[in-house]
Amino acid sequence: MKFRHELNYDATPDAVFAMLADPAFRESVCAAMDVISADVSVQSKGGGMSVVVDQIQRTDDLPSFARTFAGESTQAIQREEWSGPTEATLVIEAPGKPTKIAGTIRLESSGAGTTEVVELEIKVKVPLIGGKLEKLMADKVESGMDAEHGVGVTYLAGK
Repeated sequence: MKFRHELNYDATPDAVFAMLADPAFRESVCAAMDVISADVSVQSKGGGMSVVVDQIQRTDDLPSFARTFAGESTQAIQREEWSGPTEATLVIEAPGKPTKIAGTIRLESSGAGTTEVVELEIKVKVPLIGGKLEKLMADKVESGMDAEHGVGVTYLAGK
């Protein structure tokens, strides 16, 4: 399943990149997502960075058929490799689950602001219910991005 989501910020791409490079920002996003636990690592790499957010997520909001697949909680490891301040690859892994989420993040100038564009391919290799699980995963990714956006707007406003 193809997934695309855009987030708009009233800040320059450089300011958004700096926000995304701040471990405290990433930890605030995890708190806003109400994860059980999270480990955040951000390392500078030339003009880019490597980001790893390893989190244990709640599954009590999932339908019962999906909880049977996901378990009482699930681990999600988000890996971003930024080649520079405007482009990254994104992979989200769920260890032990037959899933694959991979794609790109771009920060694009949009007037005086920035549009963060995330494009992903979401695959779940489970017979019969794989498509339903892909849709649920897309909804979870979108919900997480929307939580990130809410924290980001506050962060960029200096609050």
